[in-house]
Amino acid sequence: MTKPEAQKRVEKLREVINHHRYQYHVLDVSEIPDSAFDVLKNELEELEFQFPDLVTPDSPTQRVGGEPLDKFKKVVHSEPMLSINDAFGEQEIRDWQKRIQKLVPDEKLDYYCEMKLDGLAIALIYRAGVLFQAATRGDGKIGEDVTQNIKTIQSIPLRLRIPSQRELVGIGLNTKQIEKVLSLAEKGEMEFRGEALMLKKTLAKLNQKLAKNGDQLLANPRNAAAGSIRQLDPKIAASRELDFYVYKIVSDFGQIRHEQEHQLARLLGFKIVPENRFCKDLEAVIKFHHEREKARDKMPYECDGVVVAVDRVDLQNELGAVGKSPRWMQAYKFAPPEATTVVENIKVQIGRTGKLTPVAVLRPVELAGVTVSHATLHNQDEIDRLDIRIGDTVIVGRAGDVIPDVKKVITEMRTGNEKKFRIPTKCPMCEGEIIKKEGEVDYYCANKKCFAIRRCELYHFVSKKAFNIEGLGPKIIDQLMDEGLIRDSADIFELKIGDVIGLDRFAQKSAQNLIESIKSKKEVDLARFVYALGIRHVGEENAILLAQNFGSLEKIAETDFETLEKIGDIGGVIAQSVVDWFKDKKNLDLIERMRKNGVKIKNFKTKDKASQKLLGQSFVLTGTLESLTRDEAQAKIRALGGDVVSAVSSKTSYVVVGENPGSKYDKAQELNIKILNEAEFKKIIS
Repeated sequence: MTKPEAQKRVEKLREVINHHRYQYHVLDVSEIPDSAFDVLKNELEELEFQFPDLVTPDSPTQRVGGEPLDKFKKVVHSEPMLSINDAFGEQEIRDWQKRIQKLVPDEKLDYYCEMKLDGLAIALIYRAGVLFQAATRGDGKIGEDVTQNIKTIQSIPLRLRIPSQRELVGIGLNTKQIEKVLSLAEKGEMEFRGEALMLKKTLAKLNQKLAKNGDQLLANPRNAAAGSIRQLDPKIAASRELDFYVYKIVSDFGQIRHEQEHQLARLLGFKIVPENRFCKDLEAVIKFHHEREKARDKMPYECDGVVVAVDRVDLQNELGAVGKSPRWMQAYKFAPPEATTVVENIKVQIGRTGKLTPVAVLRPVELAGVTVSHATLHNQDEIDRLDIRIGDTVIVGRAGDVIPDVKKVITEMRTGNEKKFRIPTKCPMCEGEIIKKEGEVDYYCANKKCFAIRRCELYHFVSKKAFNIEGLGPKIIDQLMDEGLIRDSADIFELKIGDVIGLDRFAQKSAQNLIESIKSKKEVDLARFVYALGIRHVGEENAILLAQNFGSLEKIAETDFETLEKIGDIGGVIAQSVVDWFKDKKNLDLIERMRKNGVKIKNFKTKDKASQKLLGQSFVLTGTLESLTRDEAQAKIRALGGDVVSAVSSKTSYVVVGENPGSKYDKAQELNIKILNEAEFKKIIS
């Protein structure tokens, strides 16, 4: 990026960051996710680092927080409440250690790691052991006096607890330190800093109450905490049931390590985060970070990372601060569920049914621990709803934590050079006519011979949940089609070793392995075969339902619409799709050719009642099981007559929970559905 280009980007970033900073810190309104705001700020910091002469005194990177609100009395902090710089990955946290190690080359660095809570930073001053004043961060130097509201938080002591000498010795304090602590706590002044926040369960309960009264719901725990503390009426603040965790003691009691401040705060009557941990080196820090990231959804509070602090206080003092941030502390962020990037192009993909799916080509960005460069835009209606254009700066996330998609366009970042997109009128692969079916939002290629459609059909046919032909992936299928060796799925079973030898990366042995793999899969279960056919709207679960209800392919083919529609979870749209597929003579000829080429379809046989003990019961799986893969667990449930469903509802019998469960676990709790851990589940299927 040239300097003029960087200057334009910097100016636009400052404008947008200042807008959202004001909305968030002054008005307590979040227009974009915190993770997206962090990425915008990080981009600005990187550009200013590359071009130092672009830094200006009014840049968002040169300040800590927003201006204090006028509705509370202003308070000058005893020492600034600094912000913490962010590290967005393992390499960045290693780079941070390298930088600070150069300043203290002869010292071994160890760390104290704290959860980075998403609440409101508060400074508490105690005089002679009694709470005297509580103030918000404000702009870092001047905050707001919120003492009356802070007093309503039950986890904040109004008078400090005075620990015994034995307790103080137990956390490693010497005689001189103990005397200083007791003197400050009983007669002097002590200052504590921490995070006022609302727990997830408290927010859920509060939102239920607001919804019942028809009031606007609170967006997230951070906004809920900030809004509660900034209420003029302490009674409202008290009703919000906030919590408070200490992360620092400002007062000097001769502490040697940062960890001692947390230990002492607990003895003086404060809550500290139980997950916080001392780490002997950076490798231990990285391991701890990964552990907590996996468990983030199970934590009772919102948390977006780990704060890594040099544990030795003397090294903290030696390292000091740079700008508005301490050198000795870094926020090691979790991989964000959402991030910002730029749409560099929009392309169209053609699926096995001929459906056109617009896909955004993105400037590569880190998202939920992986780098993504593409995101689905679903259809033209979604593009119009988002008003997304080529060149836009966007927020991307993961739909169901799997498929990246665009959540929001940051229209303030537009320069006027962005280009609108429309679905083409001709297929980009075969130039066939593009049609839109009545009552649908999707567009389709009308040319049934379109080679893009045929390729996708074959990719699907050999996939894991269909025929599962190992060694026959998309690249091999592409080669076979390009050489004219196969046109459809029936051709696969005519292949001979001599046909394959000579293709890229195929010698005698590899060609023989592929043909043997194809032969080994010629006998296939009815449900897999139906799924492999690629009938529109018929997924894995519906294919299993059809197999269970009819037993053979012939009976499925002969069944009428009315009979199909009556089957649970099938419905009219799927029923019509099945009827139409088996009415097409070309499809019946394809099946006949497969049979002539040796494909045998195993009919579904109803087992005896003793082996069908889960008949009529439905299961939802969420999280990762240790001893079973997802496919193995599903197969065991179905073998015993049970159903596997994707969504939790009041009709669900059980929700099986593994490691790192998703929102389905919360839904099960909300609906009071029976939840099974892995051990309980294995007892049921044994």
